[in-house]
Amino acid sequence: MYPPVLEKLIDYFKMLPSVGQKTAERYAMKMLEIPAEDVESFAAQLQLVRRKIRRCSVCGNLTEEDRCEICRDESRDRTMICVVQQPKDVIAMEKMGEYRGLYHVLNGAISPMKGILPEDLNIASLLDRIDENTREVIIATSSTVEGDTTALYITRLLKDHPHLTVSRLATGLPMGGNLDYADEITLSRAMAGRIKQ
Repeated sequence: MYPPVLEKLIDYFKMLPSVGQKTAERYAMKMLEIPAEDVESFAAQLQLVRRKIRRCSVCGNLTEEDRCEICRDESRDRTMICVVQQPKDVIAMEKMGEYRGLYHVLNGAISPMKGILPEDLNIASLLDRIDENTREVIIATSSTVEGDTTALYITRLLKDHPHLTVSRLATGLPMGGNLDYADEITLSRAMAGRIKQ
């Protein structure tokens, strides 16, 4: 049995994804070995991230300002919007280095089993962004049941825009895979092989 204050730290580490009891214990014990000033810097950085990071008012990506860096970049192709589930998916797509359009982050996927419905996602603001200048919406949700359901739902909503091409990432992404686990070449092939919905 650990002292109560250490037990509490272990419990906090267990809140992180894929961190079980043993890993949380290792993390907590490591905190005791790190110099005090580094632990204080670590704690300060956690607080700073919680205070400063917010959602972009346009696309929903993470930013320190009202609009994210991509939305502020006037050199981006504003006729294309790539719809992704999470901010980490934007990073994965940007690493590919080929897509120069804009993004829209849903902050999840439709999953009735988990209680996540369309109104819980950042879909309404996507519809608000689409105008006569929008040429293509690329749906880049994960190849999972939830991702496919979300893609189908969005595709149906966009059918009312005859000028709009709706496509989906195709070849290269495995079923059940997430964008942030894919390498740049796989993502590049998936983007090049996207199919019209």
